[in-house]
Amino acid sequence: MKWLGRLSVLAVVAVLFVGGVLAVQMLRSLPQLDGTLQLPGLAQPVSIGRDAADVTHIQADSPLDAWRAMGFVHAQERGWQLEFNRRVMHGELSEILGPATLDTDKLMRTLGIIPMAREQLKNLSPLAQAALQAYSEGIQVAWRSGAVRPSPEFQILGTAAGGHSGVAWSPEDSVGWALMMALDLGGNWGQEFARLTSSKVLNNAQLWQLMPPYPGEQAATSVDLPALYAQLGVYDASHTHPQAALELPRNMFSQGNLLAEWSNEWVRDMGILDGKGSNNWVVPGSHTESGHPLLANDPHLALSAPAIWYFARLQAPATVWQGQSLPALDVMGATLPGLPFVVLGRTRGVAWGFTNTGPDVQDLYLEQLDASRPGQYRTPEGWADFETRQETIRVKGQGDVSLTVRSTRHGPVISDVQPQYTGLLNTAAYAISLRWSALTPDNFTLDAGMQANWSQNVTQLTQAFAGHHSPMQSVVMADTQGEVAFKAIGKVPVRGPANDIRGVAPAPGWLAHYDWQGWIPYAENPTLNSAQIKAKGWHATANQNILPAGYPHFVGADWTTPERFDRIEQLMAATPKHSLKSMQAVQNDVLSLGAKALLPQALKAQPAHALGDRAMKLLADFDGQMHTDSAAALILNVWADEMTRAVLVPRLGAERFQGLYGKRHFRSALQGILSRDDKFWCGDGGCAPVANAAMDRSVTRISAKLGRDPSTWRWGSWHPAISSHKPFGKVPGLNKWFDVRVESAGDLFTVNVGQYWANDKTEPFANRHAASLRAVYDLSPVGDSRFIYQTGQSGHVFSPRSRDMSQAWSQGQYRALHWPSSPYQNELRLSP
Repeated sequence: MKWLGRLSVLAVVAVLFVGGVLAVQMLRSLPQLDGTLQLPGLAQPVSIGRDAADVTHIQADSPLDAWRAMGFVHAQERGWQLEFNRRVMHGELSEILGPATLDTDKLMRTLGIIPMAREQLKNLSPLAQAALQAYSEGIQVAWRSGAVRPSPEFQILGTAAGGHSGVAWSPEDSVGWALMMALDLGGNWGQEFARLTSSKVLNNAQLWQLMPPYPGEQAATSVDLPALYAQLGVYDASHTHPQAALELPRNMFSQGNLLAEWSNEWVRDMGILDGKGSNNWVVPGSHTESGHPLLANDPHLALSAPAIWYFARLQAPATVWQGQSLPALDVMGATLPGLPFVVLGRTRGVAWGFTNTGPDVQDLYLEQLDASRPGQYRTPEGWADFETRQETIRVKGQGDVSLTVRSTRHGPVISDVQPQYTGLLNTAAYAISLRWSALTPDNFTLDAGMQANWSQNVTQLTQAFAGHHSPMQSVVMADTQGEVAFKAIGKVPVRGPANDIRGVAPAPGWLAHYDWQGWIPYAENPTLNSAQIKAKGWHATANQNILPAGYPHFVGADWTTPERFDRIEQLMAATPKHSLKSMQAVQNDVLSLGAKALLPQALKAQPAHALGDRAMKLLADFDGQMHTDSAAALILNVWADEMTRAVLVPRLGAERFQGLYGKRHFRSALQGILSRDDKFWCGDGGCAPVANAAMDRSVTRISAKLGRDPSTWRWGSWHPAISSHKPFGKVPGLNKWFDVRVESAGDLFTVNVGQYWANDKTEPFANRHAASLRAVYDLSPVGDSRFIYQTGQSGHVFSPRSRDMSQAWSQGQYRALHWPSSPYQNELRLSP
């Protein structure tokens, strides 16, 4: 017994020792924020200060030194984020994560993000190339010098920055990451796929009931898509999608590899714009308390830990570079780790904010095949060879995987690597290729971003953004001289009058009239000048249709429905003179016009459940405010989910529905079905019995988790904002450490948006897509601006700075964003 006791003590000591060693190792990997470090390549010393709001201020003697130091800081603070993102776009995740992420790697290799980035890099201006080179060297030298140590992710996965190549970051990676942002924000090919797969089981009228046109508009095409595809023999006739029991879509996942599920869903959901929105608005001085313009911006993106943004200020005096005079640089705002420039923010003279315009810049093409002509596809001129290249993907724990990538005159063949085409497409007769505006060598988006960082007024900023290519953004601007403006920036293809499909669904690739015919000129992109905005008193965008009446060009059809925009308009009109406080209040508003529109239909339900009457009483008193403590908000959202499943699954089939639902919420379809009492979707008995049963299931579902007292049910308990780590957010046990969770308000349609993915098997109402930052810019001489985002500046899981903004973000609070003078909270000096 004595020996057993001694062995137990020794075991405890050993565990504590190992834990202590690991803790020391983890703490040693925290970045050094004070003192002096060397950064070879600098021309002069650089000061890096962190103010009371934890904004990083980089003071250098030249822009190149500032960009080099920015690379160093991103490596310090976001080293793993950079490495993971580098592996995503290179298609190298499987090298460290195994076969679970093979689908992601195959798609990335097929899209050819990095080969195209190399081509685009060659065409950038010499200064932009030098900026990206300095930034990349800042990252690379930070790792090689030992100034940056591996964070826990590297140690857990047993890898190093740069992987087998040893190159932690390169200029082409920065161009590639700009393309990845365009891929995330510029996609609609997923909508085209949705129309293709739905057309197999619906007629044309039913298709447009499932995916209705934007309010007040007609369907973008008059082509009968189901009839066209049936006539062409597009579908695999040997495969039918099963129509399983109603509850299957929620439970069809096994307890398998969650990382593989994430990868598969990421590949499947590529090209979906639902939820990828933002809000911005600008108010001229004539409508503010200070008499100077105010500008607000909150881009809505997938919540991640660390956050997608990193706030910094870059300063450098005017200088001359290779005979070119460069003005003084002083810009502050949100940077993207991977890029050296401020993407959203302000200079001393001008501020700007983006929302996603959402044009149609991606088209799918049916490439016709002939078994007698292997390796060829049909073109307007006859049969042509596919372009092919071989890719080798390293896979941890198994042999390398060889991938043959095929491309046509339109672009890469994505049906080879997106599994959802299996069993749907007649692959003996067709392949599907992608034409995407961003995959062109003349993409000068990074040049435009660099020039914006020097702009000092609205005119200069508008000129700077003329080179912006992808993704198209709706930009509001304001300067200290009192001028304001709106401009949609980016390239949109011209589709000819004979293009009757207009890019809303896959088109026959062998017919020339479906080809693009150039680009809409920048001067003809939607624009509002200062006088037009001042006449109204503000201008706002929220991913709604931004086209003015009579606009001559077709831009797209898959706009976000206007609930957020309409609510912003209400709030802006309600306040004659706006202030920082009122702007922040608008950003945090949680009145859901979508909920208010659906509520009358929900109130018709007559549940049989024992708790049904109490649930209905809560709904009867509901005002549409999606607060965290609202029981009615929870009931309504769960009922909407149950109703959506009840009316769509029987017609689409469980497998097809599961592939489309989640990031698509189909709320417009549900509203239309209920308002028409549509017997095709609801069944011969109409929608009333379906609604009753859906309410019963909703109450059963909620009470099973939250108890039988509806007064204690809370929306916030089912709607946490989860900033998910990549990849450990999908690893049970580790996700508790690496994810950042906080209760959140809002829903799919609130200004303070809280989008959930209702097909998620564990937390279907968790807030996954929300304000990735909130900022309000004050263009008065005081310049008293504000910002916040949902995690923190640090990307190190053991740093308190990795999540110290989360509660403030959830509660609608902000941090100061101004031009401080020393002393800073921390100050690091980088010497050459």
